[in-house]
Amino acid sequence: MLIRLLRTYLHPYRNQLVGVVVLQLISVIAALYLPSLNADLIDNGITKGDIGYIWSTGLMMLVFTFVQIVCAVGSVFLGARAAMAAGRDIRGAVLHQVGTFSAREMGHFGAPSLITRNTNDVQQVQLLVVMSCTIMVMAPIMCVGGIFMALREDLGLSWILVVAVPALGLVMGYIIVKMVPEFRSMQVKIDAVNRVLREQITGIRVVRAFVRERNETWRFGVANTELTETALSVGRLMALMFPAVMLISNITSVAVIWFGGYEIESGDMQIGSLTAMLSYIMQILMSVMMASFMAMMVPRASVCAERISEVLDTETSVQPPRKPEPFAAHPGLVEFGFAEFAYPGAAEPVLKSISFRAEPGETTAIIGATGSGKSTLLNLIPRLIDVTDGAVYVGETDVRNLDPDLLRSQIGVVPQKPYLFSGTIASNLRYGNPDATDDELWRCLEIAQAADFVREMTEGLESPVSQGGTTVSGGQRQRLAIARALVKRPSIYLFDDSFSALDLATDARLRAALKPVTEQATVIIVAQRVSTIKDADRIIVLDDGAIIAMGKHDKLLTECPEYAEIVDSQMAAT
Repeated sequence: MLIRLLRTYLHPYRNQLVGVVVLQLISVIAALYLPSLNADLIDNGITKGDIGYIWSTGLMMLVFTFVQIVCAVGSVFLGARAAMAAGRDIRGAVLHQVGTFSAREMGHFGAPSLITRNTNDVQQVQLLVVMSCTIMVMAPIMCVGGIFMALREDLGLSWILVVAVPALGLVMGYIIVKMVPEFRSMQVKIDAVNRVLREQITGIRVVRAFVRERNETWRFGVANTELTETALSVGRLMALMFPAVMLISNITSVAVIWFGGYEIESGDMQIGSLTAMLSYIMQILMSVMMASFMAMMVPRASVCAERISEVLDTETSVQPPRKPEPFAAHPGLVEFGFAEFAYPGAAEPVLKSISFRAEPGETTAIIGATGSGKSTLLNLIPRLIDVTDGAVYVGETDVRNLDPDLLRSQIGVVPQKPYLFSGTIASNLRYGNPDATDDELWRCLEIAQAADFVREMTEGLESPVSQGGTTVSGGQRQRLAIARALVKRPSIYLFDDSFSALDLATDARLRAALKPVTEQATVIIVAQRVSTIKDADRIIVLDDGAIIAMGKHDKLLTECPEYAEIVDSQMAAT
């Protein structure tokens, strides 16, 4: 998964990656040549007292050092640009893919996991690319080049490399094998912390209202402790790495000096060659250590790449048609033809054989007990989910054969939980129609009974709105959401329990103001309050996902005991 992901998203930046390899190659060659020049400086300059040779060789070493620095900086620059661009593209692709998901896929992944995948997971893959461009490319070149240069200096001490390099590789390999499952577990623990924290921030009012701060602190403490323990376990393994590298490096250096000293004494080796041999061995061991460090990062990045690819490879259950069809009739006409919906693996469908027709100029109301499938039924019309049997028609065309953008452009939805975006009142209202004028916005606010409180705000339409609309009350948020749908001027209005936070007087005024505006549109209302829907042209009573009665208010009172029971319960409550 990691290789496939990197191949896909680094391909546009292959020229920069080629530049990284070339610059790293030049930089490493310059670094490898420096110990050899230093050996010549010692053997032919310092020991012989040749000042001219010392100056010329020293100047050459400065040139090679300058070339090494310039190439190293250039390779890091190009590698960082490629990695950041690839990370940007991956985040964009994940966000685009999530934007196509239906409610089914969103429920499968969950918001906390999707946030972690598009932030922390992408960051890990991005970090791997950066480190690969600076370390992974350099390490094998330095290791092979260092071995070649070391053997060129003295073959007699080559057996030390045969012992030291495999020993270091085995130690690093053992640590990495231990770290792989810990990294996999760490990503799951990050998801858990993200989920608990998100729940607590979103539900802070509920937590305080029920005096559950201590319990929520305990919940977060458990998730945080589990993540901390996993991170400490990884940290302990990482802490073993550097002492092990230093131990092997120092033992190797002692061995080179010990046995090299005997060769110098016998005249088989010069002091400069011993110095160069020490430098090459340190370069070789450091390259092995860097390669091991990269190998340690690969497992975590691989886990992250799998999680990212899982999102990118998940196809939405709401697929757009290959050959979209136009509306066969007025786009406001809605019809359910024995529609059913069931979640995967569920014992029974949520909706069963739903059949009714709603025409422009009519108001259709849906009422029923909690969990009877009212909101699910509404979600089938804009194809937020797809039927598992039967069909839903808009404009006498199956919604599955319509372009989703064309379909949703004819629908104005006011969700059960109205959500406002950070910005201003005007920017939220223009979400439905970016070209709407201020006069149109005020007219829609008047209809939604929201103009008064907006006028009372200091900046009017330009008054700031925080994320989620937490700067206004629940009733004000609902009215702004209704105004946003009105600004769109759709052919179909879907109100999903959108009047529940309004008092009876405001509810009545709003519905009265809506009538002239929606007289040419189809209105479908899901409501719990009978007073909101009693004047509807058609009332559908849902029970356990099935239509048990349909008709006007007076007819249902006499013919549907379940509806009469709902009316009686609400009258008794008042």
